[in-house]
Amino acid sequence: MWQRTAMVVAVAATCAGCMTAEDRRAADEAKCRSYGFVRKNDAFAECLQRIDLARRADLRSASAFDPWDRPVIYRPVIIRPRPK
Repeated sequence: MWQRTAMVVAVAATCAGCMTAEDRRAADEAKCRSYGFVRKNDAFAECLQRIDLARRADLRSASAFDPWDRPVIYRPVIIRPRPK
């Protein structure tokens, strides 16, 4: 039972981050409308532009930080023969 639950959670987590360009644009427009901007004017376009620029800045900063880029510590594994 727990394996099925884990599989469902993994699939849901994978699909949760999927947004098409149209979905992203609709979400951005909804966000700007929630701020009180009206479509088809310069303020609304500037709001969309700022959201897009913030998204690009976040992507740039996220790509600069790589959690797997750390020094490798070599630890030899010593295997001793079994005593007779």
